[in-house]
Amino acid sequence: MAKPVNTSKTGPAARRNRKGKAAAKPAKPAETRPRAPGRLVVRGLLWAAFALVGLIGALILLFSTVNPPITPYMLSERARLDEIAHDWVPMEEIAPVMARAAVAAEDANFCLHWGLDLKAIRAAMAQGGNRGASTISQQTVKNVYLWQGRSWPRKALEAAMTPAVEAVWTKRRILEVYLNVAEFDEGVFGVGRAAPHYFGVAAADLTDVQAARLAAILPDPKGRSAADPSDFVQRRAGQIRDGAATIRRDGRDDCFE
Repeated sequence: MAKPVNTSKTGPAARRNRKGKAAAKPAKPAETRPRAPGRLVVRGLLWAAFALVGLIGALILLFSTVNPPITPYMLSERARLDEIAHDWVPMEEIAPVMARAAVAAEDANFCLHWGLDLKAIRAAMAQGGNRGASTISQQTVKNVYLWQGRSWPRKALEAAMTPAVEAVWTKRRILEVYLNVAEFDEGVFGVGRAAPHYFGVAAADLTDVQAARLAAILPDPKGRSAADPSDFVQRRAGQIRDGAATIRRDGRDDCFE
């Protein structure tokens, strides 16, 4: 009796298909290559930079309409002095002469530039840095978002953020915020507190002489007094009064009046 033919393939031929090609071996799981630590650090830094830019952009948009409740410098002074004096006053309740005096004192071309006064910067560089070149817009950015003191990182951030603020805020808004966060005496911030502190009047009732004296002490509020002005402050206030009248005559107050 014939033996049944064994059709099962158990030898080498079993590993070949009908076309004679070797059967594919099971694929090995792909090995996971560890990421280089340097790439992870770079990626983390990029995400941190994107997050910082996004945060700054959000704050610029926010404060274009919402009044900053406090600034980094106010926080540091409050920690040092235990308390500070600060009341927000809308632009409609600030004497127009105060706005003109601040512009005449700090940035006469405020309505003409886009945040950085390149002509003033070149003049300051030509004089070896002894002359200030910060615009009111730059000072507002520094006071609201950054820290005090002279350092290249802060100046770089200030220069980068100022055009963005100028693009989003109106000139009137920039000046309103500036007048409300500037320091006028030790622990006294904003014209809303400076006017009664020095003269016993509201910000809306400041005279041209009083406004000029307040503007004259802005560069050195701890070393100058508006109520008891030195000869220098009186001379400077006289110059500011003339400058305020000039920018009113030639229309350089159009952007904030």
